[in-house]
Amino acid sequence: MYRQDEVKEASFFDTGEGLVFSYGPQHPGTGHFRLIVRVIGDTVLSAEPDPGFVHRGEEKLCEYKTWITNIPHLERPAILDAAGMLYPYCLAVEKLMGVEPPLRARYIRPIVAELNRIGSHFYYFALYGVFLGLTTPFMWAFGDREFVVDLVQFIGGQRITHSYFVPGGVRNDVPKRVPSGLVKQFRAWYRDATGRSPSSDELTDDFQKYVLRVMEFLDARLDHYWDLMLNNALFMDRTVNVGKLTAEEAAKLGVVGVTLRATGIKRDVRIDEPYDAYGEFKFDVPVRTEGDSYARAVVAFEEMRQSIRIITQAVEGLPDGPVKNKQHPVNIRVPAGEAIARAEAAHGESVYYVRSDGTDRPYRVRMLTASFRNLIVIPYLSRGAKLAEIPAIYWSQNVWPVEWDR
Repeated sequence: MYRQDEVKEASFFDTGEGLVFSYGPQHPGTGHFRLIVRVIGDTVLSAEPDPGFVHRGEEKLCEYKTWITNIPHLERPAILDAAGMLYPYCLAVEKLMGVEPPLRARYIRPIVAELNRIGSHFYYFALYGVFLGLTTPFMWAFGDREFVVDLVQFIGGQRITHSYFVPGGVRNDVPKRVPSGLVKQFRAWYRDATGRSPSSDELTDDFQKYVLRVMEFLDARLDHYWDLMLNNALFMDRTVNVGKLTAEEAAKLGVVGVTLRATGIKRDVRIDEPYDAYGEFKFDVPVRTEGDSYARAVVAFEEMRQSIRIITQAVEGLPDGPVKNKQHPVNIRVPAGEAIARAEAAHGESVYYVRSDGTDRPYRVRMLTASFRNLIVIPYLSRGAKLAEIPAIYWSQNVWPVEWDR
């Protein structure tokens, strides 16, 4: 016989039963990362993240390099968004130095940062398609991303990680011309995307005119992405009502980026705490209220359009003048103190805490990356989901595994 108070209800989530296996890192999309997944049948009991040790020691390494020689390695944890990764570091150092970049630099920085955002989001959609069995988006996104990478290369000299932002401005001015051969090729691509041929005055090798036409081209191309992915019944079947997160849960978990805005919370550092010239531009913060994997994809898609708006305004209003303050480029000394700066990177809000003891190198650098802040969502939403839903839940967060371990 048993007493009534001994009877307990037990969920199979708490039994410790099931099959445990490693999801990744051999998975084609997980990268330097695996999930330790426990299932019963195809129901996920738990999914524990196990990030790889790719960029461990970034923060400690900052203490051994100078304020300027830290720049190249700080971009590495998010090479798709090198500018967004470096942005808050430069802002924090400028706070300590009590300086502000020249006006022209404050316009150029958002141009590069938004180009990186578009390039990062193209990568996001490329792999989202691969995760769900759609291979065409992978080819499209990487093809169109080349136009973005080309522009960043013209500006900073490097295609992927640029080391372009420096405390007090940018390393060099934007070019006046782009290769004339590329302009000739681009004319045909522009016509195919937009349905019209640009006049000889609209599209020349003038850098600013070329950038404006590329933005029009990308804006037209995004219409096709909507038909290819976001209005695709197969994509919708795999993402709608999958991995739903409420606004209350998002706030409690402290998530950022598309994960936060897809729950209806309108948070964007570029609007709430404008830096450089962002306060001069008119753009919207896309939000959805569904909070599912589909909503996160739509928010990322709309963010690309808003980045195009920002770049267009920045290029059209680009002022003349110097692009960096006069200071020695390597052996600068930063006054003692501490500062915190944040920026809206491609993956979400990125925060740096920087402390100086008055020498030519930081005393302490603390990085709080957007992907790390969203990592908690993956096990949270995976519990109780079906095994086939993990790819959508995981990649819809717009995370980058290499950011997780600094």
